[in-house]
Amino acid sequence: MRIIARLDIKNFNLIKSRNLEGLKVVGNPNLYASKYYSEGADELIFMDLVASLYNRNSLYEIVKQASKNIFIPFTVGGGIRSIDDALKIFDSGADKIAINTAAIKDPNLVKVLSKRFGSQAIVLSIEAKKINEKKWEAYIECGRQDTGVDVVDWAKKNADNGAGEILLTSIDQEGTSKGFDCDLIESVTSAVNLPLLASGGFGSLNDIEKVSKLNVDGVVIADAIHFNKINLHSIKNKAKELGLKVRNF
Repeated sequence: MRIIARLDIKNFNLIKSRNLEGLKVVGNPNLYASKYYSEGADELIFMDLVASLYNRNSLYEIVKQASKNIFIPFTVGGGIRSIDDALKIFDSGADKIAINTAAIKDPNLVKVLSKRFGSQAIVLSIEAKKINEKKWEAYIECGRQDTGVDVVDWAKKNADNGAGEILLTSIDQEGTSKGFDCDLIESVTSAVNLPLLASGGFGSLNDIEKVSKLNVDGVVIADAIHFNKINLHSIKNKAKELGLKVRNF
């Protein structure tokens, strides 16, 4: 299981939200990225939370700086709408790109990007909001805009289109520290044979045990480590206690 630190960015600041709203400045993203690298994170995810709203991505310089001293995979998302956008992100040092809003607006985008860069470099980012029992809707624009698109159907479509991985964020749980939406995760993992990263809600070491039973490939953590509630060493040790394979730190 990969233990992944997520860094959400707005205007060159690391920020944190609750339910993808109420953005709070945390600090310098590069300082936190270096900290998580030294503490044993397996990967980093950098997301420009307002890129799609303003038709831009401001992460190039942040990722360039991070890639000089950090030697684990980076995923970068936010405002990537074309091959040219993707090339610029990859040139800055990213290993993978995450696509959400632009994929909904252009349903062929994942297919185009996966053919150009390979499936292993394309992450389908899904922001999911529960609308009734066992049904979730995909949202875009950092959780601001509903789409009418069913999450499970969308995951299936983009698995067929060549996505190599799914970053699944529960809007309802994000920033709450109340645990992952296990029903959501199970609905997607049972329908799609792709690596899945669970995001939104991690708050205690017990959450690792719960999600370990759901066939996920990684857990994505932000709030708990940004505010020193739990450190990455403890999370990795818990995973090891559960018999999960994790990278040594």
